Amino acid sequence: MSVLRPWTWSRTALRRGFQGLVALSVLPLAPMTWAWLTSAGHRVTAEPGTRWTAEVPTMPAALVLGAGVRDGQPSAMLRARLDIAAELYRTGRVRALLLSGDNSRRDYDEPSVMRDYLVSGGVPADRIVLDYAGFDTWDSCVRAKEIFGASRLVVVTQVFHLPRAVALCRTAGLDAFGVGDDSSRDWPAETVAYALRELPAAAKGLADGLVLRSSPRFLGRRETALDHALAR
Repeated sequence: MSVLRPWTWSRTALRRGFQGLVALSVLPLAPMTWAWLTSAGHRVTAEPGTRWTAEVPTMPAALVLGAGVRDGQPSAMLRARLDIAAELYRTGRVRALLLSGDNSRRDYDEPSVMRDYLVSGGVPADRIVLDYAGFDTWDSCVRAKEIFGASRLVVVTQVFHLPRAVALCRTAGLDAFGVGDDSSRDWPAETVAYALRELPAAAKGLADGLVLRSSPRFLGRRETALDHALAR
């Protein structure tokens, strides 16, 4: 009478199983790793009280990404982005500002609110250009290049968003450098929530930029507004 031996893993199977588990655990982090590596050396945090503008290369324009408006006013995080953009303009690091946001419905207009805030702070209106179809980061980067003719720019956002924003703009063919506001000082809980959202957002960005080369939701015709703003 034969005796059944208990089934055991071979050494090779154990090794391959371990490698598979490692690959599965690392896979969700791959898009964020791509964003961090692609943007490495091309971003800086706008630390209050420091000469952070000295670390920013001189570029023709800054691309300011929308971050929500309410009752005709920019959100707190958006105000921080706009303040950084205004400082870049005042210190001569950029000559024009491209404001990219959502205006997908009549009662919601991020770019116009962003412009009004900057103009009230002393930035000349003729140095400001509005992109009303910046529905997400990839769309804003592609439209900056394809619609507004940008080739070199500073992208402005929060630190938690900065690696993805810079990586996507560079993937879109822009020579992009990023400046980020460290929102964790004033909004720690919100920053953690947004930072966690960066994991799936980075995966979408990697798919849009490198895998699918997705077209923006709305591309449209070439516009010359940024050319005119830079020529003034």
